[in-house]
Amino acid sequence: MSHASDPTPLRSSPAPRGLSGRLKVPGDKSISHRSLMFGALAIGTTEIEGLLEGEDVLRTAAAMRLLGATVDHLAPGRWRVAGRGLGGLTEPADVLDMGNSGTAARLICGLLAGHPFFSVMTGDASLRGRPMKRVTDPLAACGARFLSREGGRLPLAIEGARNPLPLDYTLPVASAQVKSACLLAGLSAPGITRVVEPEATRDHSENMLRHFGAKVQVEVRGHGRVIELTGQPELRAAAVNVPGDPSSAAFFLVAALIVPGSRLVIDNVGLNPLRTGLFDSLREMGAKLEVGSPRLEGGEPVGDLVAEFTALRAVDVPPERAPSMIDEYPILAVAAACATGTSRFRGLAELRVKESDRLTGTAELLRAAGVRCDIEGDDLLVHGCGGPPPGGGVVATEMDHRMAMSALVLGLACRTPLSIDDGSFIATSFPNFLPLMHAALGADLMVPV
Repeated sequence: MSHASDPTPLRSSPAPRGLSGRLKVPGDKSISHRSLMFGALAIGTTEIEGLLEGEDVLRTAAAMRLLGATVDHLAPGRWRVAGRGLGGLTEPADVLDMGNSGTAARLICGLLAGHPFFSVMTGDASLRGRPMKRVTDPLAACGARFLSREGGRLPLAIEGARNPLPLDYTLPVASAQVKSACLLAGLSAPGITRVVEPEATRDHSENMLRHFGAKVQVEVRGHGRVIELTGQPELRAAAVNVPGDPSSAAFFLVAALIVPGSRLVIDNVGLNPLRTGLFDSLREMGAKLEVGSPRLEGGEPVGDLVAEFTALRAVDVPPERAPSMIDEYPILAVAAACATGTSRFRGLAELRVKESDRLTGTAELLRAAGVRCDIEGDDLLVHGCGGPPPGGGVVATEMDHRMAMSALVLGLACRTPLSIDDGSFIATSFPNFLPLMHAALGADLMVPV
């Protein structure tokens, strides 16, 4: 499960024809992580269908095994978790290595904060450079202790609380990861754990907690929400059917929108309204984007997405939309690069603490393709080319899978090829991204340099 030791440069060439086909993207990463964690905390055996089998999620599976759960891989996408029950996890005999997954690291911090044993967490070079204090500071209020490198960076030693206290925390910046970590810690504490978020963020944790039998109440307050969790529930195993990841679908949707003559259908995509800010933004750009066969599965809305090439126009994305599309700004910037007019994405401070500084990285990606852009405070301005960008450059991906995939999609629409310095880590998020591009779409456009 380690990254390739040698970089894999890739080149994306202009598409000679429209992209077409019907495909299915891997399971939602957020739901996949949580299904393994809640399965480990539940009594009984949880059956999971459609689990994303990328490196990030496999790190979570390995961590749950080290914490005492039995996690079995039955077939592609099919997994079984025999849980230990809330409070039944055991001290790990080895270091929990979370690889490149910030989601796994931050959520498992919350899970460990409520268990009275010692553990150590680390990750790859990228994850070890990412700040953890915004998670560990609120979790310390439940009684857990954390020791880390300067700035709250991994490796991190965690001593869980013997008598966890419920949390009452107002998030200074909207973050589904911090919210979820607080809720996971609150599971082990008596009484009500209360989390206030200034902007509504993805609510997969709340949905799945209810699915496994916990009592969760949500009150809408302005743009934000107040979430209250009743502690020490008896979580019971529940089957999970993981929908296709909208963040993974985004790359194919935008590819179809910017390559002339394209029409794609993507089956069984999760359409949780707190995850679909990108789709709203693309529609404001005039995108031909429709949803077929809308339905509910496991408490999550699902549908089939249909996207066709569109002459896009610029968009002004408000800051309150950021939580619902925080991972999609690089690929939205790709769409904006091909649009007519200047797009502005507002309030992107959160992008500075993702797998890389995605605000700066997105600007550099666009410049490598010959697209003019500016950063003003926490806003990104993209001066669209009104058609194919020049291309021709090399994008430094900084071990960020979403930046790498966004650059490869942009290369399909450029006048000359666009390269990335390394694509070896794309599998952490989307194991079959390149095969899908090649086989399902009939595009043999992304090749080693």
